[in-house]
Amino acid sequence: MTNSNGTGTAVLDHTKPAAQAEHHAGLSDLPLGAQYLGNGRCSICVWAPRSRRVTIAFSGGRTERLQPQDGYHWSILDDIAPGAEYQFRLDDGDPRPDPASRFQVDSVHGPSAVADPEFEWHDPSWLGLPLRDYLLYELHVGTFTREGTFEAIIPRLAELKELGVTAIELMPIAQFPGSRNWGYDGVFPFAVQNSYGGPAGLKRLVDACHQHQLAVVLDVVYNHLGPEGNYLRDFGPYFTMSYKTPWGEAINFDGEESDHVRRFFTENALYWQREFHIDALRLDAVHAIRDFSAQPFLQELANTTRAESQRLNRRFHLIAESDLNDARLIRPAVAGGFGLDAQWSDDFHHCLHVLLTGECDGYYADFGGTAQLAKIFRNGYAFTGDYSAFRKRRHGNRPTQTSARQFVVYSQNHDQIGNRFLGERLTELVSFERLKLAAGAVVLSPFLPMLFMGEEYGEPAPFQYFVSHTDPALVEAVRKGRLEEFGSFKRKGDVPDPFAVHTFDRCRLDWELRNTREKHGVLWDFYRELIQIRKSLKPICDAEKESIDAHAVGEGGLLVRYNSDTEVVMLALNFSDSELEVSLDGSGWIERFNSAAEKWRGPGGLAFTETFARVQPASFVVLQSTVCQ
Repeated sequence: MTNSNGTGTAVLDHTKPAAQAEHHAGLSDLPLGAQYLGNGRCSICVWAPRSRRVTIAFSGGRTERLQPQDGYHWSILDDIAPGAEYQFRLDDGDPRPDPASRFQVDSVHGPSAVADPEFEWHDPSWLGLPLRDYLLYELHVGTFTREGTFEAIIPRLAELKELGVTAIELMPIAQFPGSRNWGYDGVFPFAVQNSYGGPAGLKRLVDACHQHQLAVVLDVVYNHLGPEGNYLRDFGPYFTMSYKTPWGEAINFDGEESDHVRRFFTENALYWQREFHIDALRLDAVHAIRDFSAQPFLQELANTTRAESQRLNRRFHLIAESDLNDARLIRPAVAGGFGLDAQWSDDFHHCLHVLLTGECDGYYADFGGTAQLAKIFRNGYAFTGDYSAFRKRRHGNRPTQTSARQFVVYSQNHDQIGNRFLGERLTELVSFERLKLAAGAVVLSPFLPMLFMGEEYGEPAPFQYFVSHTDPALVEAVRKGRLEEFGSFKRKGDVPDPFAVHTFDRCRLDWELRNTREKHGVLWDFYRELIQIRKSLKPICDAEKESIDAHAVGEGGLLVRYNSDTEVVMLALNFSDSELEVSLDGSGWIERFNSAAEKWRGPGGLAFTETFARVQPASFVVLQSTVCQ
């Protein structure tokens, strides 16, 4: 809250810690960064507890000294227009961009710019989707289209809607160095990547998605910042030496002054939720968020965004990536959990990948066999306290008090493709029949399915790791790191150069393939019908762990039975190279889908009687009972 002192400058009644909830009076009411208020007015607020004097310098020569208060420096200025470029000077140091910059004009090293929050939204009736209805489609803005912008995605939304997708998931779009990056080297969490179209472009994309009844998930990185343009440590103790992560120092979520660090990242989540109408956040690698406080940051984030969701009357979800197999992430707070809504299941991917490809090096050594995949179908994890040979210790816990719809599963994603030596997709690794088998396992699972861009038509282009850092020494370090990363994997040839433009260019999708009558077009139709089958079968739509029976059958077979009060759906997957015979209990079964059918360029044929069905090699069938079994 502000009061006028008659001089045109606001005086804050700051009696509460800045990190407390926004309804408290004080600096917690003033957004971090530069917030345009309209009519030429702009609020400025930056946390710099170690600096006695902080000055904001605008391009053109105007400078203003900010008012210090409890470690923050702030002001409300007149005669500021959207687009005004500025930097901070801490005491007598060099100019620095705003840690909470809404837009970086040219680079991570240059000035920040005041963004105009005004936007004409067309989604007033959009309330979001229940999480159980999510069928996700992960994409990288830079390679999804030839233009590599938010605007260029919009014409593709109708096609994704026709496919059956209900939510698109954007890989990180926070400002990173240059124009080529996966997004995990972002250094300005609030700034929308300029080469993608900036904040206005992102809002137009979200608005268009909602008009197509598509939710938008944004991948955010709260476990580290990238190595180039990372100026946060100049402003305050954002990092801690107490813990290490694969990317260096951990972010300070539980040490001295960590309340203010938490505020920074919580406010970032609220920024996407409020100003951009984002429907869900995918939280990158939360196992690298080192936090041993009694009230963990992730729990605080869940509580804060849930309260804001209720205030806005719009659904909002938090989806974690974690390799801990720790169900506390997604258990409700009343059950001792953090209260996040869902998490990725790498166990599902790894086990499925081994069954499809036979690869068993690196972390794949822990996986394989349909009995293990059956356990995942029943639980969500493969490792629930079991010994992991790769980790050389026990791993995971039992995901009790969780729902099947709290696990996101996939046969491909940016990590599992891009962190391969050559970045090959499954298209290049397995047969056409096994591509269809992978689709069936994911889409007809009881979990939340996720596709990776281009998967639906068998895109052959790789998805390799690429960067456009401007520091030559850093470029060499990245090249060296990529070589070392593949030490435990068998490989031939040279690692693709992450800095080379052609590495990036070869990752762009070729949308024309989807329109061919060859296997690409067939696969797109296959995915579309498969998704329709999922949505039309009530036992799968309403599946919970208690209503699923999954077990291995024969050599390489998996039988999943979905039970409801009125019908039963049976999914039989055959990962072997021989026919699989599945016993049926009673009569009344009908075939709903067969991946080996000739219409899908399969070998055709399904030996089907009242007592058994024969499933072709590397294929699956869906059977439905007409009466309760």
